[in-house]
Amino acid sequence: MLYLLLQNICSVCFEKCSSNDPSFILHKYYQPGELIIGATVSEYIVASVETKFTRHPFHDIIPEFLSVTQAYQLVVALVFAVKEINENAQILNNVTLGFKIYNTYYNARYTYAATMELLSTQSRFIPNYKCDLQNNLIAVIGGPNSYEFLYMASILTNYKIAQVVLQNVLPVFLKNGICFDFIRKLGDGSLNDFDELADGIHETFLFLLTRTSNTVIVEGEFQSIVTLRHFFKIAEFVVSSGYSKVLIMTSDVDYVSIPLQRGWDLNFLHGSLSLAINFKDVSGFHQFFQARNPALEKEDGFIRETWQQVFNCVFPSFTGDNMGEDICTGKEQLGTLPMSVLEMRMTAHSYSVYTAAYSVAYALHAMYSSRNNQKGIANGWRQKVHQQSWKMHHFLRYVSFNDSNGRTISFDQNGELVGGFDIINWITFSNQSFLRVKIGKLDPGAPLDQLLTISEKDIVWPTQFGQTQPISLCNEKCHSGYRKSTKEGEHFCCYDCTPCSEGKISNQTDMDDCIQCPDDHYPNKDHDSCVPKPFSYLSYEDNLGTSLATVALLFSFTTIYILGIFLKYHNTPIVKANNRSLSYILLIFLLLAFLSSLLFIGRPTSMTCLLRQTAFGIIFSVAVSCMLAKTITVVLAFMATKPGSKMRTWIGNRLALSVVFSCSLVQTLLCVVWLSTAPPFPNVDMNSLSTEIILECNEGSVVMLYCILSFMGLLAIVSFVAAFLARKLPDTFQETKSITFSMLIFCSVWLSFIPAYMSTKGKYMVAVEIFAILASSGGLLICIFSPKCYIIVLRPDFNRKENLIKRIH
Repeated sequence: MLYLLLQNICSVCFEKCSSNDPSFILHKYYQPGELIIGATVSEYIVASVETKFTRHPFHDIIPEFLSVTQAYQLVVALVFAVKEINENAQILNNVTLGFKIYNTYYNARYTYAATMELLSTQSRFIPNYKCDLQNNLIAVIGGPNSYEFLYMASILTNYKIAQVVLQNVLPVFLKNGICFDFIRKLGDGSLNDFDELADGIHETFLFLLTRTSNTVIVEGEFQSIVTLRHFFKIAEFVVSSGYSKVLIMTSDVDYVSIPLQRGWDLNFLHGSLSLAINFKDVSGFHQFFQARNPALEKEDGFIRETWQQVFNCVFPSFTGDNMGEDICTGKEQLGTLPMSVLEMRMTAHSYSVYTAAYSVAYALHAMYSSRNNQKGIANGWRQKVHQQSWKMHHFLRYVSFNDSNGRTISFDQNGELVGGFDIINWITFSNQSFLRVKIGKLDPGAPLDQLLTISEKDIVWPTQFGQTQPISLCNEKCHSGYRKSTKEGEHFCCYDCTPCSEGKISNQTDMDDCIQCPDDHYPNKDHDSCVPKPFSYLSYEDNLGTSLATVALLFSFTTIYILGIFLKYHNTPIVKANNRSLSYILLIFLLLAFLSSLLFIGRPTSMTCLLRQTAFGIIFSVAVSCMLAKTITVVLAFMATKPGSKMRTWIGNRLALSVVFSCSLVQTLLCVVWLSTAPPFPNVDMNSLSTEIILECNEGSVVMLYCILSFMGLLAIVSFVAAFLARKLPDTFQETKSITFSMLIFCSVWLSFIPAYMSTKGKYMVAVEIFAILASSGGLLICIFSPKCYIIVLRPDFNRKENLIKRIH
C-alpha cells in the first residue's frame, strides 16, 4: 500500500511538472546552476485594472510599463557577482551558482507570485513540488523595498530559506532632541493611480507652504525620489520664486526616475544630504555594465524593456503596425546615457546586492568545508543541499570575508551588516548629471566622540540658502544663563527660555535644566559660569570694621581719661559720693567692654570664638550689677537719714561689692557650663549667603547664649526699675536720674539688637553686635560720668564740702 501511494504521488508530480500554464510574471532572468540564489526586484511600474475574477487575473494586466531604470543596475549587480563567484575556484569549487530574478512591479500581489515561482521548478508554476535535483534554491535576496521583503518573508520562513538585505529605518530622533513639525505620507512612488498621487502631492505642498521648518527628513523606499520629483515639479507652478527645503534622505532612498521625468531638471536634489552604506566602487563592474546588450543577453528578461525606455525606441518585434516610432538597433551604448537616466557606476544599493551574493557563497563555503570528510564534496552538496539549506542562517550570521577592495564584510548578532554610513552631499548640474560627494561618516564602532564626523565647510547647501547653514527651529536657541521651558500644547522642540534660578547656571545653549553651583561657588551676573565665593568676615581692612574699631578705641581712651580724672580727684566730694569703689569698678569694666568689641573684628579663631560671648557676658554683668549696687546704695543712704533707722549698718562697700560679686558669679558659672559642654568654635557657612562664604563663630549651644543674654537682661531690667523708683530721692548730684536714663538707653539698645541681629547675616550680624556693645557701654559712660567730669573739670567750685552742705540744705 505504501509503495502504491508513493507511486501515485510521483505520478501527480510528473503531471504537474509537465504543465505548461503560463506565469504572469513577465520580466524575469534565469541562469541555471547547481545552487540557485533567488532575487526579486521592482523595476517596472505596471498600470492595471481592477480584477473582477470573471477570468484569469493574467488577462487583467495591461502590458504597458514604466521602467524605474536605476533598478536595472540591481539586476546587473547580482549577475556580475554570480559571474565572479563562479570564476573563483577558491569559493565554490566544482559547484556552479545560478540565479532566478523576478520583477515584482511594486505590488504585493506580484511579490507573492514571484516568491512562489522562486519555490517552483523553473518554467513550472507548481508550488511545493520539486521535479529535479538541480537548481536548488538556497537563499533569496529581497528588496530594495522593505515592504516587499516582508511579503516575501511571510512565505519563505515556512521553507527556512535564508533571507538578506533588509534595513529598518527607525531612527531615535526623540532621544536626540529632534521633533517633527509634521509627518506626511507622499505615496509609494508608483503611477498606478496618477490622479490620486498628484492630488496628494499638491495637497501636501500647500500644507508645507504654511510651515517654517527648513529641514525635511525623507524616510522612504528605493523609488521615493520619483514622488519627490513630482512634488517639486508641482512646486514650480505654485511658487514662481522657487521653493527650497534641505532634504535629508535615509539610506533606503536612492536616485531613480521614470521616462516621464526624463527632461526634468535635478535642482530639487541640489544641496541635499543622505546616508549611504560605506563602500568603494567594485573593479570591473562599470565595464561589465556598459557591455550589456539585448542581442547578447537572451535570458535577460529585463534588458529589452529597459533598453527601449532609456533610449526612447522600440524593437521591431514590439512595434506592430506602428512603424513611425524610433527603432532600437541594439548598437546603442549604455555609457552615453546621462546619469539622470541610468548610472553606470555601482551605487550603494547595487553594492548591497553584490555583497549579499558573496555572503551567501562564503556561507556555503563555510557550511560544507566544516565537514571532516572532504572527499566528493561537490556530490555531497548536490545530495544534501535540499535537506540542510536551513543551516544557512547560522553560517550567514558568522560569515566574514574581504570584498574585492579588501573591505571586511561581516554581520553582527542581529544579522545586520557591520559597518557605518557615509554622509553624502548631492550636487547637481544643468546637464542632467550629479555628484554624490562624501562629506562625513557615521561609524557605530568608533568612540562616542568620533561616532559622527562631518566636514561642515565642504557642504554645498541648496541655492536659496546660499552658503549659509539653514536653521530649522521654531524658536531661537536658549543662550547660556537660560534653560528650556516647555510650551503648553507645543512640540518639545518649541519652548521658552527661562533665566536660571538663584544659585544655578547653564553654560551651554539649549540646556534642559540649569545646574547647581558647588557650595563654594556662586553664579556670575549672566548665570553662565560659577565664580568662587570670597571669604566674608568683619576685618580691620573693611571700612565698616575700621570704623567700629576706631569708635571702640576712642571710647576706650575716653574711659581711661575719665578714670585718670577720678584718680586725680580721688578725695573730692563728687568722687566720694555714691561709693567711689563702684565708680572705679564700673570704669574699668566699661573699658573692658569697649576693648571686648575688638574680639569680634578679624578672622575668627578658636581663641576669639571662646572669648567673644563669654567675655562680653561677664563684663556687662559686672557693669550692670555696679549700676544696681549704686542704686541700692542711694536708697539705703536715704533710708538711713530717718530717725531711729537701722539701715546705717548696711551702708558701706561691703554690701555694694557683695551685689556685684554675686551677680557676676552667676554669670561666670553660666559661662563655665557653656564652655565645658558646647563651646563656640570657628565655622564656615557656605549656604547663608549666595555670593560669599561666611567665616563665623558657631556659638555651640544657642541655649547657653540665650541664658547669658537673659541673665544680663534681667539685671538691666532690675537696675532700671530700681533707679526709676529712686529717681526722686534727695541726691546731691542727682545720680539716680543719671542711672535711670543710662539704663533706659541700655535696655533700648539691647531690645533693638535682637531683631536686627536675627535679620542679618555674615559680617553685618557681627557689626550689629559690636554696635550694640559700643552703644550700650557708651550710654552708661556718658550718662553716669559726663555730669561728674563737667563739675570736676569745669565747675570745681561745686566740688567742695561747704558748697555741698549748702546744696543739701
